[in-house]
This record gives sequence, C-alpha cells and structure tokens, in this order.
Amino acid sequence: MGNSNPTMPARQLARELKRLREARRLTQAKVSDYVGCPSTTISKIETAERNVPAPHLKLMLQLYRVDSTHAKTLMQLADQAKERGWWSDYTVPKWFVEYIGLETAASGVWTYESEYVPGLLQTQSYTEAINSVGLSDNAEGSAAVRAARQRRLTGDAPLVLRTVLNEAVLRRPVGSTTVMREQLAALREAAARPNITLRILPFSAGAHPGMTGPFTLLRFSEEAMDVVFIELRGDAVYQEQPSDVKRHAAVFERLSDLALSADDTVSLLTEMEGQL
Repeated sequence: MGNSNPTMPARQLARELKRLREARRLTQAKVSDYVGCPSTTISKIETAERNVPAPHLKLMLQLYRVDSTHAKTLMQLADQAKERGWWSDYTVPKWFVEYIGLETAASGVWTYESEYVPGLLQTQSYTEAINSVGLSDNAEGSAAVRAARQRRLTGDAPLVLRTVLNEAVLRRPVGSTTVMREQLAALREAAARPNITLRILPFSAGAHPGMTGPFTLLRFSEEAMDVVFIELRGDAVYQEQPSDVKRHAAVFERLSDLALSADDTVSLLTEMEGQL
C-alpha cells in the first residue's frame, strides 16, 4: 500500500481529503476512529505517502458528507493513483499518464494552444502528421489514446471543453492539404456541440497575455481541486496553488474576450476550409 513516488492524481486526492477534513473541523484521530485505522494512516493518506483503500475512502467521504458527484471524482482519483485505467493498454509516457488520469476525472477542460490543435479535437490523420515530426515516440499508440480521450466529449455527462486557438494553429500546414481540410471541418463540427466552446484568437488581437505559452486548466466539481497543466518537452508542470489557478483562469477569460465570437470563429474555419 506504499506510495513512495506519488502521482499527480494521488497528490491531488490527498490534498482534497485533508481540505475536506479540516473544513469539517475534524482531527486525524477522530477520522481514524471512524474509519477504524491508526491515525498515522490518515496522516500518510493526507500526504500521499500511501494509497487510500477503497473501504477507508468510502467511510471518509461519508464522514465528510461529500455529495455523490464529488465522491465519484475522488474515487476515480483513488483508482488512478494506483495506476489503473483504460490507458494502461497503451504505451504512454509517465508524465502524460498523470494528465490522463486527471482529465478522466475532471468535469471540464479549458485550454489555450498556440502551436497545434489540442489532442481532444485532433483528427486521426492530423495526429499522425504531427507525430511524424517527432512529437511522440509511439505515433500509433498516441492516436489510439487521443481517440479514447475524445470519447469523453460525447455520451452521458460529457466533458465541458473550452478552447482558444491562436490563429497560427490554423495557418500552419500540418500534413497534406487533405489533412488540414479534414481537421478544419472537424473543428467546425466540434464548435456546434453544446459542451464545446471554440474560439480563434486572431492575429489582429495583437499582443496578448497568452504569449508566454499554451496551458490547460483542469476543472473539477469542487473548485479547490482545479489544477493547471503546462506541457514541456518530454515532461510537464502542474500548478496546484489557488493563486496559480486563479491567475491562469483570468488569462484564459481575457484570451476568450480577445478572440473571435463563436459565429465568427465558425465563419473563419469555413472560409479557410474552402480555400484549401
């Protein structure tokens, strides 16, 4: 049950369990009595030094009076902390395994991208084209993982996706003309879905607060669990502090304000598709 090298889902679960306990003004000793384990176990759970057994977690959530939606999210994180999930069938870098775990449990994703179409909105041929230039060591697996992630955008309780794309993403040819035409059409169709908001940040917007680089905000049923994800080459950075989340959320809203309207975004996508 040890967890000497906790994943991001494990750390986030631990942080939230501690927050919930403190919000109820309960001591670790009180929780341990209710759960039926030593208080040192609760301490280690709250510092992500060990995984939380499912029976313990259910009792803790009951004691903390957590609603069903939030409880489901925390139980998903507990499973992902043990590195169990649909993505285990694929070859996925460890740093991205952590991201997928969080995305699977999240209720919403806000993302600003300046270089390429985000994975949740990529067509298979576009994914293969960007991977052909070395963005992935396993292009086939990467395409399959993206397809699996995209299934969260449909069905019951779909992921709420807000995306701002720099105009450069659309102007930069990736793959053949057919690949780009297909990708533009896919973006136009995605923009019509009720759970997806897509905006293009035009060159005419000039200098803007997103010029330091792309980022993703993972949103949860409880705002205190929100986290910022910033991808690096072969690694990633997670920012968990409320001040970091608030700052990136403000930047995202500002980028949304500077971007084209939903209708103008679709018009531009249609125009560019017709030019290919």
